[in-house]
Amino acid sequence: MSAKIGELIFLQQLSRRFKIPSPDYVVEPVNQSEVKSKLQAWGGGIVKPDVLAGKRGKSGSVHKVSDYREAMQLLKKVAATEVGGLQPRTAYMVQAVPADMELFTAITYNSRFLSPSFTVSLKGGMEVESIRDSDKATIPVDVFRGLNAYQASEVLTKLGLKGKLNSAIARCFVNQWDMFISTGMQSCEINPWRVTKNEQIFACDFKATFDENNFKFRDIGFQLPEYPSVEEAFDEEMRIWSAASHQGQAHVSSLGGKKILPILFGGGASTIIIETLAQCGGDPIFLSDFGGNPPYDRMKKTAEICFRHKLKGASLLLILGGKANNTQIDVTFAAIADALEEWTSQHGPVNIPVVIGRGGPGLVQGLAVMKKTLENLNMPHIFFGPDTPITLVAEYAAKLANYSEKKVKEDK
Repeated sequence: MSAKIGELIFLQQLSRRFKIPSPDYVVEPVNQSEVKSKLQAWGGGIVKPDVLAGKRGKSGSVHKVSDYREAMQLLKKVAATEVGGLQPRTAYMVQAVPADMELFTAITYNSRFLSPSFTVSLKGGMEVESIRDSDKATIPVDVFRGLNAYQASEVLTKLGLKGKLNSAIARCFVNQWDMFISTGMQSCEINPWRVTKNEQIFACDFKATFDENNFKFRDIGFQLPEYPSVEEAFDEEMRIWSAASHQGQAHVSSLGGKKILPILFGGGASTIIIETLAQCGGDPIFLSDFGGNPPYDRMKKTAEICFRHKLKGASLLLILGGKANNTQIDVTFAAIADALEEWTSQHGPVNIPVVIGRGGPGLVQGLAVMKKTLENLNMPHIFFGPDTPITLVAEYAAKLANYSEKKVKEDK
């Protein structure tokens, strides 16, 4: 399983520890005199909710402030306002950093390289999916040697940044890697890094996912906070179903997406797939992990719950995982196919593409069952074998989902 944190925990627990330059901040509840003195020193602040939801700015929950009275009101208001169906733990105000340049960085485990990868762009602050491939660079990082300043500097040079600023930013990137590998993170993103006119560097927004099974996470040295949750009926039903048997996993975590319904297998591979989908604009509906060699009835009920709650309105169905060692692919695929057939018999045809990528015992038989079912349901589909990296399959699925959604709108 994975645990997430946002910017506030990064500011409180990680930025100083790993020498990553970051803005000053205050947390609600806070005295009026402190807010006033901070705003005078900063020249302006930004009020944000401490909530594990994406696109906080688009939701209207992020506010620029210069007056301490307004800041005090907004801190209380933002702390009490739901964002994407989630209740903030609190609210905080960070120093406003005027940017002469913005950068984006992300570190994640990448099956294409069979190692962690480091991605950087000089187009930070934008929607990740809107950054052109020519404006970003991704390199593999040796898990034993780590990311060094020369590698980071070379990537920045290729993107067009040279001189002393290149060296200073490269050192910050090395510190980001040290944080990633030292704490058991599965992924972390800083977007944007802001660079002022006098070349001061600040990490201005942050999010990360930890692998709770990693011993480095267990020894992280601080307790992650508990966030208030507004559990959906889907999450509640799946949580109860997950606890109903030890045979096979049935873990989900709603992400609030609208496009891709992901039936995923493989623990850490699931997180990599979701990160790839998100970066490519796939807008996944939830994070899932359905491995552990589930028997037919277990997998069928799992798929049935997913389809009943989330299939209607989805733009694409993605069934994806790495090469399994023990999970019987023919059994799980037969269960998914039967659940899909039953759903369509009750609710009518669903005209969305299906992308499947898998490997393991019974693969050929499983694909044959899926092929027959999808042809009977007249659903367009494409299959990928175990030789295709899951990140490439996820990238393809994201592009296909966007195309499918666009085509549906055009047809209307």
